[in-house]
Amino acid sequence: MAHQHLIGGASSEAFSMHPGYRRMFMAEKLTLGIFLPLRFYQGDMQVLAGQAEQVRKIDDYGFSAVWVRDVPLFDPAFGDAGQIFDPFVYLAFLAAHTRRISLATGSAIFSLRHPIDLAKAAASIDRLSGGRLVMGIASGDRPLEFPAWGLQRSQRGERFSQAVSYFRQLLHPGQLAIRSPLGEIDAASFLPQPVSGAIPLIVTSSSGQSPQWIAEQADGWLTFPDATHEPQGPLRLAERIRGWRQMIPDGGFRPHMTNEWIDLVEDPDFPPTALRGGYVLKTGRRGLIDLLSAWQRAGVNHAALGIQFSRRPVPEVIQELAEEVLPFFPAGDEVPPLPGNW
Repeated sequence: MAHQHLIGGASSEAFSMHPGYRRMFMAEKLTLGIFLPLRFYQGDMQVLAGQAEQVRKIDDYGFSAVWVRDVPLFDPAFGDAGQIFDPFVYLAFLAAHTRRISLATGSAIFSLRHPIDLAKAAASIDRLSGGRLVMGIASGDRPLEFPAWGLQRSQRGERFSQAVSYFRQLLHPGQLAIRSPLGEIDAASFLPQPVSGAIPLIVTSSSGQSPQWIAEQADGWLTFPDATHEPQGPLRLAERIRGWRQMIPDGGFRPHMTNEWIDLVEDPDFPPTALRGGYVLKTGRRGLIDLLSAWQRAGVNHAALGIQFSRRPVPEVIQELAEEVLPFFPAGDEVPPLPGNW
């Protein structure tokens, strides 16, 4: 495929046969995903017990994606332990427990990990899942992680762009010749090759890059949503998305994603209310549907919802989202995962 020989971002045609991409992204449409973990770690691993069964239900209900975070070290001062499990090991585990749903990183820290390790893990999951991996990627934001790796935090933006270039070159078929500040390769090849010839790289926020770089190099863009409890928030988000898309060199479609932590209450008419300084949205389902519809009009193509702050039981929240919200924002399902008997 042509995308195998590109270093920059690719339009949707390059991923026309990518099962994970096509399930999540359609022009002028919005799909829904769920952020993991379903409950925050607070000192007891049992909070994650039974999560795989809930992910199976999320898959069966027809959501487009589940997202796992990449937080290598727990910083008590930061307060959020993140995913707990290694994101790639956990996605491989979830690949074996699901059939259709896209498996997304939100977001893999490219400035900390070496591109060979990233590519080996990513391509392996892509193959094992039949092509369902979509990678959100970032430069990292937790200060203690960088000295732990022997790196300067001030250099994370530069390392991020170098890692993206190296990662993409590794996925070229045949013998490689790579010259990078992160390493050199002569006369070696990389295995396994991705199912569809490429893995989508969705850049998170700025990741230390200019807007022009993101427009030229990213296969998509993941940003914070702006205010979600007032109409002006989606309008401001729409302006940012329009500005980004105007800078895309070929004018082709690139997906935009955003996310929100929600406390979905039983009253369907409960008005959207900002909690925790705007970090969490407490709302009934009608307010959530209105927000998602506004995001869709703004140009958002995928919304990842975190339900960690919901006070109701997890299965109850997932069922309401599936039965009452998901029908308005169905997943794409045009390219089935490649069957595998590994």
